Amino acid sequence: MKLDRMGSFHQCRLSFMRTLLRRMKREAWVFERPRFDIDADGVGTALYTATTPERTYTLVAFAHDLPDDMRSDRVIATAWDTTFALHDGIPKDEDVERLRANVPLQEAGRVSGSELTLSRANRSVRLWSKVVDALAAGRQPDAELIESVGYLMRTTAVYGSGKFGAADRQSIEDRPEFLAPFQAEMLTVFLIRTFVMDLVEYMAHQASRDAVVLEPALRRRFGIGNSTGLGMAPFLITHPRLINNWIAAREEALARVRAVDRATDAEIAMFRSFVARAERGVARWHSEHEIQQAKLVDLTADVDALLARLDEQDLTADRPWDALVRWAHEALSLEGQELVVSLVLEPYGHLVDDLTDHMHADESSLGSIDGAMTVAELRPAIERQYDWALGIDWTEPRADARAWYVSEEKLEPRLGERHEEPIADYEQPLQPGRDAARLHADLVAWDDGATVAEVLRAHPEHRHTVRRLLLVADSPYGEIRDNTIDAEMLPIDLLRSKLSFFGATDFDPRSDRWVRITMFRGAPFPHELGELDPDTWTYPDLVDGSAA
Repeated sequence: MKLDRMGSFHQCRLSFMRTLLRRMKREAWVFERPRFDIDADGVGTALYTATTPERTYTLVAFAHDLPDDMRSDRVIATAWDTTFALHDGIPKDEDVERLRANVPLQEAGRVSGSELTLSRANRSVRLWSKVVDALAAGRQPDAELIESVGYLMRTTAVYGSGKFGAADRQSIEDRPEFLAPFQAEMLTVFLIRTFVMDLVEYMAHQASRDAVVLEPALRRRFGIGNSTGLGMAPFLITHPRLINNWIAAREEALARVRAVDRATDAEIAMFRSFVARAERGVARWHSEHEIQQAKLVDLTADVDALLARLDEQDLTADRPWDALVRWAHEALSLEGQELVVSLVLEPYGHLVDDLTDHMHADESSLGSIDGAMTVAELRPAIERQYDWALGIDWTEPRADARAWYVSEEKLEPRLGERHEEPIADYEQPLQPGRDAARLHADLVAWDDGATVAEVLRAHPEHRHTVRRLLLVADSPYGEIRDNTIDAEMLPIDLLRSKLSFFGATDFDPRSDRWVRITMFRGAPFPHELGELDPDTWTYPDLVDGSAA
């Protein structure tokens, strides 16, 4: 639970995109496009439905004519190429008109409890027109250019869980298809990707009668881009029970695989195939930021070392994956260690996929603070959970250099410099280690027999820390064991750890505070789920242009 390791996580079998696709295939979801009213300028409305064994969900998509100078991937943008809502059921005409009046406004509009998500996306300036022009001319677009970008549109937000009037998480969490975390959001992005690909082919046909469609394998190489910044970062701090369950599932999956006594020939062959494909994926992974560039240098060397190790290690011997993981922790960088963790899970869906059923959490009940607890009981509880924080000198300016606050304009989390800006009075409680250390220090003045009620009556500023102790007491992975306001803290580590659980790839930081990623790149489209594997798309295949 250190930030540098969490900021090196990779997608794996437990990632939420893969969880969703496995369910879609297993339950034979039915996908349809009942409406595609788009004009020659690419403006209009489209509906895409996904029907489960029990329900139907509809992506309501609005395409707009956005001037180039208004296109931005910043969350503060006010206009977009496309805007979306995921409707619970099949919308009536009046629902579509209601959404038309609100969804293009995004934060300035409002949806209802009949909508599960709200989103928007912009075209890739580098790629959109090139793909349209190539298809209109009757040829396939340049494959290398597609690899270098990876998407035709990127989202800047996929809002859910009650934001802007959408349905609360509690209203849908008992549905099997939404039991795992963020499944409504992943479904939204999956359908957005389908709409984007339909739209680009449609625009090519509007430009020329001789236009062609994308070859299926090349089409799958397009994902949906995403730009994510500080708005996502505090999530890992404010949802300790949920994060505990994510990490616990991943650790349990790794433990199960490391406990395998003997690997079959098929499992070994699958693992070796994924390593070779991962090597290709790392070679194609580019970043414009020096932080990730340095990590990619290490990761490239790690993959070379892994391949050399596989030439030496006998994977038919006892406990082969335990031996490999132990070697990785001795020989590789954090990036390489975490890649090995993801790779060894790949052949073992039958051992680990059930863990996705345990990655949600009930965070509605926080429990009551036991006012009768004594200081003699409270003090060791703090020391057990926050021993790492008690060793930090919090009087050192670098230790509390930053402060989290919420911007008035966008109501989004921001990170400021405490000693340079007048923001301390607006600080959010997103530094649990420091707050626990302050509580521990104040307990020095109290006798062991004093009660928590007495302490909190004198120090109400510590109430949130005592309550947090209740949350993390039975959640060993619920707390990031690092200083979240340190001068050297990298918010992109928070972002990447969460996005890896989504299943994101192609991490490309643009600063230490925001990152671009790709979602569903390589994945089957709805009409392909019946024939293609819902799991093996996450690394590029070994043959150019072919499907996994």
